[in-house]
Amino acid sequence: MISGSELRKGVIIEHDEKLYQVIEYHHVKMKRTALARVKMRDLEGGHTIEQSFQSDAKFKRVRLEVRPMQYLYNDGDLYYLMDEETYEQIPVTNDILGDSVNYLKEGMTLQVASYKEKIVDIEVPLNVELEVADTQPGFKGDTVTAGTKPAILETGITVQVPLFINTGDIIKVDTRDGSYIERA
Repeated sequence: MISGSELRKGVIIEHDEKLYQVIEYHHVKMKRTALARVKMRDLEGGHTIEQSFQSDAKFKRVRLEVRPMQYLYNDGDLYYLMDEETYEQIPVTNDILGDSVNYLKEGMTLQVASYKEKIVDIEVPLNVELEVADTQPGFKGDTVTAGTKPAILETGITVQVPLFINTGDIIKVDTRDGSYIERA
């Protein structure tokens, strides 16, 4: 158990039978008591809430099991992951993956966090290499600083790339914000 005064950024707790990760924490001292103002993200729903707790309130601290899994393929709205230790294939819905589906390539290793055998979060690598499926052709004289153009990548996401990038090029993309990093 963890008290309200021991909450910190990044801690995962169980509150109202849901898992929440603390995003922001502020300790507020009042005349007779102290409060903990907390901004938390629901790990299953994805939304954030703000709430105040007494500093002596008790919460169940949760430890997530994180293990590497390999992305295999998708079939409609289901994405199949394989546990690298047991070779068990696990279907995951688009709701759990969120924006990560834009960066998934077959064979890629993901970090999967689960609680009580239920997947609650999936983390893709910070940078992925993807092939440019379609973009306007580059012309002689196009340089890195001349500007950008839209490019559709092999996964279907559209990224702004420098003018010298052509269809068929492999580029590195930052998965946090979907920005072009460099040519691979």
